[in-house]
Amino acid sequence: MRVFDYEGFRLWRPEAVPEQVVESVRKIVSDVKVRGDAALLEYTERFDGVKLSAKEIMVDPPELKGAYDSLPEEVKRALSNSAERIRIFQARQVPESFTIETAPGLSVGVRFMPIRSAGAYIPGGRAAYLSTVLMTVLPAKVAGVGKCAISTPPKEGGRVPDAILAAAYVTGADSVYRVGGPQAIAAMAYGTESVQRVEKIVGPGNIYVTVAKMLVSWDVAVDMPAGPSELVVYTDVDDPKICEWLAADLLAQAEHDPRAKVILITPRVETASKIEGFVERGVGEFGKEEILNESLSNACIVLVKSRQEAIRLINEIAPEHLELVCEDADGILSQIENAGAIFVGEYSPVAIGDYTAGTNHVLPTMGWAKRASPLSVRDFLKANEIVKCTKEGLLSVGADGKVLADAEKMPYHMKSIILRKGEL
Repeated sequence: MRVFDYEGFRLWRPEAVPEQVVESVRKIVSDVKVRGDAALLEYTERFDGVKLSAKEIMVDPPELKGAYDSLPEEVKRALSNSAERIRIFQARQVPESFTIETAPGLSVGVRFMPIRSAGAYIPGGRAAYLSTVLMTVLPAKVAGVGKCAISTPPKEGGRVPDAILAAAYVTGADSVYRVGGPQAIAAMAYGTESVQRVEKIVGPGNIYVTVAKMLVSWDVAVDMPAGPSELVVYTDVDDPKICEWLAADLLAQAEHDPRAKVILITPRVETASKIEGFVERGVGEFGKEEILNESLSNACIVLVKSRQEAIRLINEIAPEHLELVCEDADGILSQIENAGAIFVGEYSPVAIGDYTAGTNHVLPTMGWAKRASPLSVRDFLKANEIVKCTKEGLLSVGADGKVLADAEKMPYHMKSIILRKGEL
């Protein structure tokens, strides 16, 4: 892990998205937009090594229940329990429509309504992310979205892991597509012969998927850049046991993606040394050396002189995940403005948020936590603003409207008001 001081880290920036990645994704998106299923099938064979026919792009709905029925009972219980916590947390976030009177005879209000359709990208490749199905589909369903599709890369033989299909069944997903990568994003954005166009695309993914979401965002709503994974850990503890826990947390995020970024911030050289040692010893524990070695080449340690330096740095980084394991963690929490999800205390690992806390693990990356929020029910709602004015109301506010329209040199605006006031 590279080691920086505060100023050194501020001058260092991880690699930006390579232009060749953007251009390669742009070509795929354009091709799918033009050629539809034919392009999907070609890219699925090229990138996933799976040859499908057009009729195999969508999973047959009965397969979802079959996959659920095949799961061990303990997995079914864990799915059900996690899903219920997510539903509870999301339901608490549903905004209320309202109407208020801002002048005599003038009522204004906001009405929240669900979008009609949504598509969730579920990463594949290195894992079967059943938890991401819960995190993306359940907020949409709580919001009242009519049709929710998921798209995920197929495994050998066109198989979609039973865990993903079972999660789709639990959440009530309406369709599942055997398509991954940028081509899946393009298919949901523009539609093909087999894939229905959706109004919004959500979900995490690698750099190629994230770039694809940004490219199609002119034509379809997207949530945010959500990947590759990021974690900042701030700690001042020196307990070897807790240092080992924090090393495991860093490795847990590093195992997601070769481009994952993990950063340890601490004022203590001894703490940094202990955690780095545990990280190095943990790399070979589960046979994931290749991906960990690549992602850890982006990892770093930042030695700060004070808590305030750490707070300033965290707010500048705006990480996807932040762990605070330190003295007066709540005091530091009150000063953190920019982070997707914040985990407070040594018993709050990011992995709990990834699976079972009820919070969402689809979070803004690439600094977007400065201006974006975790995926939630709010992402699947839109608002109508409603104005209802009586004659009395028009008389009470029309004079101001007339003056402002005249000041803007908008005569037809002014006329539309004064006609109703009987001034012409």
